[in-house]
Amino acid sequence: MSYEPTVMRRALARLERRREGRERRRYDLERELYAREPRLRELDAALRSSMADLARLATGGTPVAPDGPEIAAIRARSEALQEERAALLARLGHGPDALDSTPACPLCGDTGWTAGGMCACLKGLCAQEQLRALTALLNLTDEQDFARLRLDVYRNQCMIGEECSPREQMEVVVQTCKGYARQFPSYPLKNLLLSGGTGLGKTFLSGCIAREVSQRGYSVVYDTAIRLFSAFETRRFTRDAGEERQARDDTRRYLGCDLLILDDLGSELTTPLSQSSLYEVVNSRLQAGRHTIISTNLSMDHIAQRYTPQLASRIGGLYQELTFYGDDLRLRR
Repeated sequence: MSYEPTVMRRALARLERRREGRERRRYDLERELYAREPRLRELDAALRSSMADLARLATGGTPVAPDGPEIAAIRARSEALQEERAALLARLGHGPDALDSTPACPLCGDTGWTAGGMCACLKGLCAQEQLRALTALLNLTDEQDFARLRLDVYRNQCMIGEECSPREQMEVVVQTCKGYARQFPSYPLKNLLLSGGTGLGKTFLSGCIAREVSQRGYSVVYDTAIRLFSAFETRRFTRDAGEERQARDDTRRYLGCDLLILDDLGSELTTPLSQSSLYEVVNSRLQAGRHTIISTNLSMDHIAQRYTPQLASRIGGLYQELTFYGDDLRLRR
């Protein structure tokens, strides 16, 4: 799972702020309780002294048996101090661990990482930050959700040259998109091609998928074809170190995210560089087994005419085309 660097930085910053907030609240409570009951401070100091005595015995030159009298005496003293401390805290209305620096996440100790990789707590924060970024990019609203999607805005009469009405076609399209998002990444279809004219709901459904997949903790990158090709162009030609670093970060996220949604393919100026860049993205993601959705006003036939045979064969053979047709919904409002 590969999140954008900006998303990761924001999530780690939130994790650090949470950790600092808990420590600040613990410190404030400690000061309050020490002021109310000075004996509590004495008990904590005595417990720290007992721990230091144990450390000295363990690191001293003379071997000490784990069940020897020296360690037994220190252990008995510590237990008595802990019992008194717990009783004192209870009298003050708090549990025995009220002043302990206990991490909120027992799996990672609030670091965000475990031996197996990213912890679930950090994944959750990354998913929230990613959704926030997608919301700003796509202008997502609460309306852009599968549960609020309305099919009655599509005509229920067949169009000339089509076997079913726009509404019947959209029922199939929506069902496929729902399955794709809710069963990601195990849905049988890895790659989708959303094709059709403007104002038919391609961007809306892309946003629904992006929201749901992101909320489930997977990394999602949504961008336009023009911006993607611009990043590859900058990576290749810029002489500015800062621009090159940003372009490399951008191209890595296009190649490494769990789900790439590429919007408005065909709006770019077709050049040899754009052709090779698109092939790199499509082919690299196919080889890595990563999921991609391409949204375009072009039909598969037009894609075959506009792009190289190698690229057209990859998209035509390994993407499921979902065709949108009907009236421009924006003109019917």
